[in-house]
Amino acid sequence: VGCHQQNGEGIRGVYPSLAASPVVLGDPGPMAAWIVKGRRPPVTPAGRYPTIMPQFVWLKPEDVAALLTYLRSSFGNHAPAVAVDTVTGALDP
Repeated sequence: VGCHQQNGEGIRGVYPSLAASPVVLGDPGPMAAWIVKGRRPPVTPAGRYPTIMPQFVWLKPEDVAALLTYLRSSFGNHAPAVAVDTVTGALDP
């Protein structure tokens, strides 16, 4: 909530919006890698936001899939659920 806000709209120029976000609505693999490993997706170039996504390395693939599914179906978003296999594949080295 502190970063992306309760409504998912983020803070302009500081934290990106989760609503209608191409990262949230696109291929879930890059978003999973960003959440867990801090790998910024190509559609969100470095320098666009001065903040860095914390790495949530303790999350299990099942938790990441549930989180991504929630983000993809909240804040006005309408995207399919994310399978655990998709997350596992994205987190492989």
